Amino acid sequence: MADRRELWLVVPRPVRRLPADLAATVLLTLVTFVTVFVPVINETPLRVLFGLGFVLFLPGYAFIAALFPEAGSDPTTTESAEPERSAPESDDRPAPVPGTEAAATEPDTESGAMAAAASAAERSGIDGTERVALSFGLSIAVVPLIGLVLNFTPWGIRLVPVVIAVAGFTLGCVAVAARRRWALPPDERFAVPYREWLAAAENELLEPDDRTDAALNVVLAVSVLLAVGSVGYAVAVPPQGEQFSEFYLLTETPEGELVADDYPETMAVNDTAELIVGIGNNEYEPTEYHVVVQLQEVETANNSTTVLERTEIDRFDATVEHNETHQERHALRPMRSGEDLRVQYLLYRDSVPEEPTGENAYRDLHLWIDVTEPG
Repeated sequence: MADRRELWLVVPRPVRRLPADLAATVLLTLVTFVTVFVPVINETPLRVLFGLGFVLFLPGYAFIAALFPEAGSDPTTTESAEPERSAPESDDRPAPVPGTEAAATEPDTESGAMAAAASAAERSGIDGTERVALSFGLSIAVVPLIGLVLNFTPWGIRLVPVVIAVAGFTLGCVAVAARRRWALPPDERFAVPYREWLAAAENELLEPDDRTDAALNVVLAVSVLLAVGSVGYAVAVPPQGEQFSEFYLLTETPEGELVADDYPETMAVNDTAELIVGIGNNEYEPTEYHVVVQLQEVETANNSTTVLERTEIDRFDATVEHNETHQERHALRPMRSGEDLRVQYLLYRDSVPEEPTGENAYRDLHLWIDVTEPG
């Protein structure tokens, strides 16, 4: 018990003053920030685990808590509060004569029962099952709306703006929910009966009624462990998709925008034209790439192209992590003149053969240019 109290004191005081469920919502939001933005941790399955709850449950739960701060009526309590309409129990005493002192002092049990039923019916809250169901539904509705709003802002739909916006919405709803709960009488506030749940679970697991209950508890515990282990393994070791590398050429507009257009068509010998060579790694492992640039004189006949002469004009390397993109600025400089010359970019993984060609390259790109003599 002392250890629990010491751990609770570590929590910031404003969070400790919140109701237990709202404090848990704030703490889970902060933990999600850690799993998303802290290096090393954001590469573990914890990011997926907390991220799913952060997106699919917490915003809706906080919103529901703000809308319904009062406790819902328990169906069993409501039923028990309804007045009994059955025949009254036998009583040997004679009924008091109306208008006498005995009639005035006789307790009106039916009126008390009706008052209790009315009090239970007046509660406008919702029960725990409804809160959980609505939390999932509202989260699925709210998060896309937040993304839609972000799409029309300068930040756009990116990781950092989305996480901050969803967290801001969740924490804002928590603040409203806490204020509305504190404004209610203590017996009308919604509260999660987690102490009763823990006591009941502990009693059921550690003190079963008979051997059958004990065996069922063991089976349940093993099933939960297997389910959690299966989900954890699926998250930690996801199946690999198709392995490939992207290879492309871009140019830069005067406004600084990269486009797949406006490639050079005519150049003079030793003139330069700047191109951006892009490499995208989807090989599921860090990969070392090599790019060889050749200026080729070719002959085309019968839908086939034959290289008559090739000259290597440049070569560069790049190591790219999985799911990352590398863009290399390359200054194209032809060293000979000619018409319909082909500039070919050859991409290799790990190593380059002694005679690089389009046939032995992993990927290749090419441009057609006319090169004139200077002056």
